[in-house]
Amino acid sequence: MTKAPTQKPDYEKQLRRAGVRITRPRRIILDILSSTEGHPDALEIFQMASKADSSISLSTVYRTMKLLEGMGAIHRHAFEGGPSRFEQAMGEHHDHLIDIETGDVIEFKSDRIEQLQDEIARALGYDIVHHRLELYGKKRRKA
Repeated sequence: MTKAPTQKPDYEKQLRRAGVRITRPRRIILDILSSTEGHPDALEIFQMASKADSSISLSTVYRTMKLLEGMGAIHRHAFEGGPSRFEQAMGEHHDHLIDIETGDVIEFKSDRIEQLQDEIARALGYDIVHHRLELYGKKRRKA
């Protein structure tokens, strides 16, 4: 298994192409999204953005995230037991392992899992058009 690759998206360019005006608060949010690793939630994005500009509201963050999600620029994940988290929509397909104790989200890719899913779908008479795999676990303690 390998960790999914990360690329830096140009959200501002995508929004401009869609005819969306880039305000100062929106630019700050976009910069945070482009430079943040992982899967931040809206509150984490808001906290980082408000350090740069205290006039940014949580509703501005939510509206910007909804806009980006609607354009397909980001994916929203509603991992069990926590707030919605966001990640860039670029890059290869990958799956997630969520640490139930810390909330950490670990990205991974497994060709074996992908092949098995294809085999199961084919055996049942289906072609997979989309899927999402989320594993929930906790770190093993050393004995």
